[in-house]
Amino acid sequence: MEITATARVGIVGAGGIAPVHIAGWLALGADVGILRRTGAEELAGRYDIRVVDDLDALIDGCEVVDIISPTTTHLDVARRAFVAGRHVVCEKPLAVTASDARAMVDAAADAGVRLFPAHVVRYFEGYRRLHEQRDSIGTLLELTFRRTVAAPPSAWFYAQDAGGGLIRDLMIHDLDQALWLAGPVVEVSATQDPPAVGGTVEPPVSAHVTLTHANGAISHVRADWFEPGTPFRSTAEVTGANGSLRFDTADLGVVREGYLPPASETDPYRGQLADFLDAVRTGGAARVTPEDGVAAVALVDAAYASLAAGRPVLL
Repeated sequence: MEITATARVGIVGAGGIAPVHIAGWLALGADVGILRRTGAEELAGRYDIRVVDDLDALIDGCEVVDIISPTTTHLDVARRAFVAGRHVVCEKPLAVTASDARAMVDAAADAGVRLFPAHVVRYFEGYRRLHEQRDSIGTLLELTFRRTVAAPPSAWFYAQDAGGGLIRDLMIHDLDQALWLAGPVVEVSATQDPPAVGGTVEPPVSAHVTLTHANGAISHVRADWFEPGTPFRSTAEVTGANGSLRFDTADLGVVREGYLPPASETDPYRGQLADFLDAVRTGGAARVTPEDGVAAVALVDAAYASLAAGRPVLL
């Protein structure tokens, strides 16, 4: 489907990430509707957007479906959008498993429409600069990432065996960064403290995943869900044979909520949506590809397999 000058967007989901998606679309001049569910009326009033009662009606009335609902719903909603010939933006992770993510990618290709995984960290200026400058430090040797936020308010995030989990929901940002910066991974080793009990993880909780890349580089990735009120912080350090590069949100001198960009940066949420619209309209590639979305979920699968087995997992 061709996207008109005033893109018609249907949003599925009304959780914590919804405001930045809505604001991003509106800043791009889109006509936005949101599916009726808990929280949708309040968002509609705040942003002056339409509420649509039925998913099929939402899909029929738009050109792009933006899926920001819980991860377990992504594949079904995307398939319904693809059948109707609609393009899809989908929050990370694309799906609960890599096989479901692959099914989503294949369904989009079969329908002849575009699928965009919303890995927004690639649009944060600090991380983009790391990617642009990585060749300046020679052969990559070691990468270290950490991401700390207050634990999310909704219970589904803690259902590690049913679409949630710290690694799947939060750490996936930096697993994607590791792939973007250092390339494919051949081995994954994971630990989590405390471990999930009965398939449920309880904060405060931290996880650490070690990735061995095909080029020999090693990535250490840590994520934390801590107590309410914990300020958001993310760090990345990339070491090569000739030097190192570093980014730390604390160096920006501001304390921000987890969903918002640092005050000194352009809005990465708007940036990713603009990139997607441009890719559809020109037929070009976006910064994040469907294959990138699958690869990130595959690392999540491997990390949870490593947790279950208590040993590294080969890819």
